[in-house]
Amino acid sequence: MPEAASAPAVRATIGDSEFDRDTAVTRRAPGVYDLDLSAGWTIINAVNGGYLLAVLGRALADALPHPDPFTISAHYLTASQPGPAVVRTETVRTGRTLSTGQASLLQFDEEGNEVERIRVLASYGDLDSLPDDVRTTAKPPAIPPMEQCFGPEDGPAPVDGSSAITDRLMLKLDPSTLGWALGQPSGKGEMRGWFGLADGRDHDPLSLLLAVDALPPTAFELGLKGWVPTVELTVHVRSRPAPGPLRVSITTRNLAGGFLEEDAEVWDSADRLVAQSRQLARVRLG
Repeated sequence: MPEAASAPAVRATIGDSEFDRDTAVTRRAPGVYDLDLSAGWTIINAVNGGYLLAVLGRALADALPHPDPFTISAHYLTASQPGPAVVRTETVRTGRTLSTGQASLLQFDEEGNEVERIRVLASYGDLDSLPDDVRTTAKPPAIPPMEQCFGPEDGPAPVDGSSAITDRLMLKLDPSTLGWALGQPSGKGEMRGWFGLADGRDHDPLSLLLAVDALPPTAFELGLKGWVPTVELTVHVRSRPAPGPLRVSITTRNLAGGFLEEDAEVWDSADRLVAQSRQLARVRLG
C-alpha cells in the first residue's frame, strides 16, 4: 500500500501523539475521569463525534478489565464544547472473554448546571486473543491510489465554521465522491477515501472509533449542506489494524424525514475489514 503523500519526517507513535494527548483522561476516583476536550477536533460548529467516542473509549479501557472495544454504541444527547469535561463509568458485567460497561460524558452549562453530552454502552475484550479464522464475502473498497485522490488542501474554500480537525488528519478522498466540492453532487450518498493521522501515528482500536466518523458526510453528495449532527453511532471493532493508512467507505441508502443512516467500513493495509459502523444522523432540508 502507498504511504501518505505528505507523511511527516518524524512519525508519532501510539501512546505519544496528538491524538493520544487530546483523548487523555485522568482518573479522579474509581470510575470518574477528568479531561479537556480539544478545540483541535472541531468541524463546522461542533466537536467531532468520532473524537468524542475515542475519549469515552479510552476511559472505559481504563475502567474495564479488558483492553479493547469490541462494540460501542453512543447516543449523542447535546452538543459537546471544547473545554473541561468529566466521564463517569460503570461496570455492568465482567466475564472471562468480555466485559460490559457504560459511560457518560458531562459538561457544565453557563449557569453551572451539569449537562450530559453523550451516553455509551460498550463491550470490551482482547483483540489479540481472537482466532485467525476469517470467512467473509466483504471486499475492500475500490479507491484510486492515494496520489490520484484529493485532500482538504486541494479543494476550494472550506465549509463555514471550524475545520480544525482537517489539520490533524491525513485525508485523501476518492474523486468520484467529490462532486459536492465542485457544486455538482452525484446524488449517490457515497464517500470514500484514504485516512490517517497527520503526525503519522499508526492506528489502534481507539483511532478506529475516530476513523468511522472523520470523512465528510454523505449528505454532501446528496446535495445537502451544513452540519449533520449524529444522533446515535455504533461501532464494531473486528481486528487490530496493521500499520499504514486505512481505507474508509461510507454509504447512505435512505434519507427520510430529515434523518439518514451512514454505514461505514474501515479496511487496513493488509486488506482486513477492521471496523464497521452505522450511525443515524439528522440533516437540515431545504
